[in-house]
Amino acid sequence: MTAVKRIISDQCCGVIVDLQGFFLAQVDKRLRARIKTNTGNLVRLLNYFKIPIVVTLERPIDLKGSLPKEIGKRLCDRARIFEKNCFDLCKEKAIATHLGKLDRRQAIVAGCETDVCVLQSCLGLLDLGYEVYVVEELIFSSSRNVDAAMARMQAAGVIFTTYKMLYYELIEAVAGGPHSEQQVAAFGEFPEDLPDAAV
Repeated sequence: MTAVKRIISDQCCGVIVDLQGFFLAQVDKRLRARIKTNTGNLVRLLNYFKIPIVVTLERPIDLKGSLPKEIGKRLCDRARIFEKNCFDLCKEKAIATHLGKLDRRQAIVAGCETDVCVLQSCLGLLDLGYEVYVVEELIFSSSRNVDAAMARMQAAGVIFTTYKMLYYELIEAVAGGPHSEQQVAAFGEFPEDLPDAAV
């Protein structure tokens, strides 16, 4: 019987792929604003649970830009930013080495483009033995139709989740019980202003 796959806070890392101005400029303003807000909330959620984050930036940076300030300011000392040339972040030795040192076997993925760098990076992570969870509201592309990319990722073993599903899977239980007391003891008070769903 196949074991049920669950996201476990001390076994996962966040991976934000190429969330840069050049790519954001190719989608409409409303989607752009939602991506920034939701990714910022994802970073806050992962930070609370002390989950390390890997951020990639596609070269050339002077053309494609850096991580939006609204998101960058939320990164803590567990986050590392890498520049890359390869669409598959796992083909960059420095990134693959850093991921290996984190000793986490699950990757929570967000970013762009769904049908290029997200797709190829997810395939690379699967090749390296990671369980890969893609947050649906936090991926985007300049392409209008990414159905083939989504189908290919899913067929390869990527698990699609939503921000809300991830939020509650990490929290695990309602406030006030023994589990939440243990959580507060381990991580501190949960931020009350952190939404439980994507905008």
